[in-house]
Amino acid sequence: MYRLLTNTEFFAYEGEVWYRLPDASLHKLCESDSEIILELIDVISTFYPMAYDALCLEYKGCALNHSYYRYRIATRFIRCNFAQLDNIPDISDNGRCSFEFVQCPLRGECRYDNVICRPKFNHKLSAAEFPVLRLWYAGLSIETIADRLCLSPHTVHNHIRHAYQRLNVHSRSEFVLYASQNNLFK
Repeated sequence: MYRLLTNTEFFAYEGEVWYRLPDASLHKLCESDSEIILELIDVISTFYPMAYDALCLEYKGCALNHSYYRYRIATRFIRCNFAQLDNIPDISDNGRCSFEFVQCPLRGECRYDNVICRPKFNHKLSAAEFPVLRLWYAGLSIETIADRLCLSPHTVHNHIRHAYQRLNVHSRSEFVLYASQNNLFK
């Protein structure tokens, strides 16, 4: 799905943002790298909408220069979440991010702490599905979840099935991995 971002490692070095492609080639991220920047912005706006809104607000002064505006949004997100060179790809093929703890002198004081840095994942689960999936993640059976939440087993099964479709997962193990990678229930 995210062809250019899959298995790409982003990092900051001497004030610049760089990326390493799967073929191990290194590149400095430039304003002209529009394809990779647009893919990254798609990931941010889809899965981290609060971070995207904050980034748009932060850089609204340069919004008329579209390529520079998108470049600033992308580099800030990278600096706050992927700045370490750790040999772990930062974004999977389906858009899941592997965030790194980035040392920042403004940690705890920045108005965008836990908004742009370590952003909240948009899980796309409905209010009815969320408690069902929390118990499913904890390892409970459909029948036990139904008893705890006073729902029919059929309703619980439907909530799980619809959530799987929305999250693009196909099994319980895939869902558990997805939920833990995205801190869904933390």
